[in-house]
Amino acid sequence: MKKIIDSIKSLAKNMPPTTIMEVCGGHTNVIVQYGIRNLLPENIRLVSGPGCPVCVTSQHDIDCVIELALNKVKIAAYGDVMRVPGTRMTLDDARGKGAIIKEIYSVTEVLEKDYVFFAIGFETTTPMTAYALSKGMSVYSSHKIMIPAMKALLSGDLKIDGFITPGHVSAILGSREWKLLNVPQVISGFKPEQVLTSIEKILQLISRRKKSVVNNYEEVVRPEGNRKAKKMMMEQLKLVDSDWRGIGNIPLSGLEVRKPKQNAKKQYNEILKKVNTKEFIGCRCGDVLKGLLEPEDCPLYKEACTPATPKGACMVSAEGACSITYKYGKI
Repeated sequence: MKKIIDSIKSLAKNMPPTTIMEVCGGHTNVIVQYGIRNLLPENIRLVSGPGCPVCVTSQHDIDCVIELALNKVKIAAYGDVMRVPGTRMTLDDARGKGAIIKEIYSVTEVLEKDYVFFAIGFETTTPMTAYALSKGMSVYSSHKIMIPAMKALLSGDLKIDGFITPGHVSAILGSREWKLLNVPQVISGFKPEQVLTSIEKILQLISRRKKSVVNNYEEVVRPEGNRKAKKMMMEQLKLVDSDWRGIGNIPLSGLEVRKPKQNAKKQYNEILKKVNTKEFIGCRCGDVLKGLLEPEDCPLYKEACTPATPKGACMVSAEGACSITYKYGKI
């Protein structure tokens, strides 16, 4: 790895301050765990973006699913969303009050049962939701897609010079799709040396003024992606505007269930229209997700907000920047 680090230092020598954003919790984990930021020259800054699916799930969606559960609707949800704070409580709290909420690893565990599946995540997990819908399951969708969010970040307050692009999302989307962003990008795997070589390749693109996409994860990612998965997704789900927790509404960045009879938001509209969401004052997750704030600079970090008493989703999820920083130390 010394050769890669030396190459990065050589490339950075004549560069202005440069900001690279990773938008995958898996990459954040590797960067922090292996101290990759500390290996880089001072003018090369790595920041974490909204790559944690639990972290960007809107508080209103959490509140709505809790309300369904408290009204005797059986809910199935991934385990990492169970402790995300809603306005009044978490899904875990609702289960303690008698609500039937099944914590699952895969939606296939509840395909034949009378559950509403609380579907979250990016393109990586969406194909399984599409499969569940094809089998007739009812779904509350909070799925998000990455490219519109990254476009929004590029027009935001933070100047981003390049992206370490998520590997698992790219396995579904393919490498070609990312060209829409028109910014230097490298699709990366998850080994420390892959992340470092991805940083090296981004700096090469920036120094040559090339707004290209380089695939540094060729063993998994193809140019066309997974065509079968993409086809199934768009048969069962449609693009809609979507609220991202702490960030706001991003046009055409969400996926909604096409068939009204399987769309829990339409099925249970009478229950859901009564939900009143109030954002928690003081939580800076939104600024962390946008790369504007380091976790340790949030006034709640390690004080009111810890993994045992999380105030924001970034401290709950294993892919959240605050949780990762708490576990391994300063980003």
